[in-house]
Amino acid sequence: MVENGIYRSGFPDSTNFSFLQTLSLRSIVYLCPEPYPEVNAEFLRSNGIRLFQFGVDGSKEPFVNIPEDTIREALKVVIDIRNHPLLIHCKRGKHRTGCVVGCLRKLQKWCLTSIFDEYQRFAAAKARVSDQRFMELFDISTFKHIPKEFSCLKR
Repeated sequence: MVENGIYRSGFPDSTNFSFLQTLSLRSIVYLCPEPYPEVNAEFLRSNGIRLFQFGVDGSKEPFVNIPEDTIREALKVVIDIRNHPLLIHCKRGKHRTGCVVGCLRKLQKWCLTSIFDEYQRFAAAKARVSDQRFMELFDISTFKHIPKEFSCLKR
C-alpha cells in the first residue's frame, strides 16, 4: 500500500486476480507501452475496473529521459480520489512505478531522502540514479489543487 486507496505492484497475472478482487479496485494505472493482455483486460471488464494506460518505455540506459508530461498525467489520475481504490503497476513495480510514487511523495512534501529510501526499498540493487534525478527535478508547481487526502497538512 502506498497510501489509503493507492496500491503498487509488478505486473499482475491471473494468479493475483483473487487478491486484487479483495482490494475492490476502481482503477489501474498501467505504465507500460505494450498492449494490456486480453486475460487482464477481461478481468478488468468483469470487475468494473477502469484502465488508464501511460506508455512509459522501460529503459536501462542512463541518459534516456523519462517523459515528464506522461508522469504528470499519470499522477493526475492517481491523486483524483474518484479513481480510488487504485493500483499503479509497470512490469516489475520498481522503476516506472517508483517514479510515479516518488513524485506523489514530492507532492506530499516528503523530503528527498525519504523519497529515495522508499524508491530503493523497491528497486534494491536495480535502483537507477536517473530515476532519482528525475524525482528530484520533477516540478510539482503545476499541481495547484492537491486533494487534502494527499496533503502533508492532514497528518
